[in-house]
Amino acid sequence: MTAVLLIDDPAPHVRRLTLNRPEKRNALSNELRAEVFAALEAADTDVHVRVTIIRGAGTCFSAGYDLGGGARPPFPYETAAGAGHWARHVVDGCFKVWDLAKPVIAQVHGWCLAGGSELATACDLVYVADDARIGYPPVRMMSPPDNQFHAWLCGLRPAMEMMLTGDAMDGLEAVRVGFANRAFPADRLDAEVLAMAERVAKIPTDVQQMNKRSVHRAMEIMGLRAAIRAGTEIQALALTTESSKATFARVREDLTKGLSARDEAFGDYRTRG
Repeated sequence: MTAVLLIDDPAPHVRRLTLNRPEKRNALSNELRAEVFAALEAADTDVHVRVTIIRGAGTCFSAGYDLGGGARPPFPYETAAGAGHWARHVVDGCFKVWDLAKPVIAQVHGWCLAGGSELATACDLVYVADDARIGYPPVRMMSPPDNQFHAWLCGLRPAMEMMLTGDAMDGLEAVRVGFANRAFPADRLDAEVLAMAERVAKIPTDVQQMNKRSVHRAMEIMGLRAAIRAGTEIQALALTTESSKATFARVREDLTKGLSARDEAFGDYRTRG
């Protein structure tokens, strides 16, 4: 059986995780998510590792959560059950990454959609290919995001446009609005990210964890953690709307047709000619 997560150490003090479901555009099944979290926690306790990179195999970083059945229980970790469970569970995972001692870098190429964008957002640094495509299409017919990071990272106007259209932005736009740190040509992305990881790894972990925490604490004082957690309740409420329930019914009947129906009026994602 092919491993869903590949792990290597491409340079001293650098751990690299590669999402390895290329035939599914690295859809985030619970199996894959469990392995990612386990690998991140292992790296956080490994004295030889100072920074971790997450990237995707094949044509993209990740097209989002696995709506084809891979998001069913068992879950990678416990989250209180009840209304809004999934959104709370996702946000718990994002803050697991956020609260690690060691920096995590997202290396994004190709599609980075929905849950894929949430995984990238949870990382401390984000580097993208200039032709990457980053978006949250579920806002069109389902709900706002599980992890509502957009306003925090991108500001009011860009965030509102993303929420009201579900359109994807390329890597250059992602840098301009604050989603990503820097964009590189796709053929240079591996080398540039590794070079940055090696630069980050020059700082010892006992110092670096304080540097990382200082930025996070400032964001938390401004309300980021509370706002994102409050957003899970709005996401849960959105799933009770007639449009959302109808969309999920179509997706359960036929995933491809259900998602195509969501996007055909916009002429993008699966319906792009």
